[in-house]
Amino acid sequence: MDEQNKGGYYIALRQTQGTVRTDSANWQPWVVFFLSSLASQVKRLAEKVDREKMLSQRLPKLSADLVALAREHDRLTTVQATQQTGAKRASIKAHLAKLAKDSHLVKHGVGRGTWYVASSH
Repeated sequence: MDEQNKGGYYIALRQTQGTVRTDSANWQPWVVFFLSSLASQVKRLAEKVDREKMLSQRLPKLSADLVALAREHDRLTTVQATQQTGAKRASIKAHLAKLAKDSHLVKHGVGRGTWYVASSH
């Protein structure tokens, strides 16, 4: 929860708690807070999905799959990529190199110890 949400959370909580033990409990501040938080999360997720769709449309399928694997597993090695996609090692290495060059992935290490993470851009 970010700082802005934290403030709204505590305000809604206090407003609702002040009425819970009365004959006319007011749940509206609490419910409105959570529904607006949910709406914000849905909006952020929709923006992420749109970005991912654009990314996958611009990239070859194997490249898009590699970026998705890096996001899903937090990091990706050539061996993992080969096992997950069934593609040839040389193809994987070429796609990973291009993805790193184009800033879709960030390369860490060298040789057999090389691994990739999804770029946060």
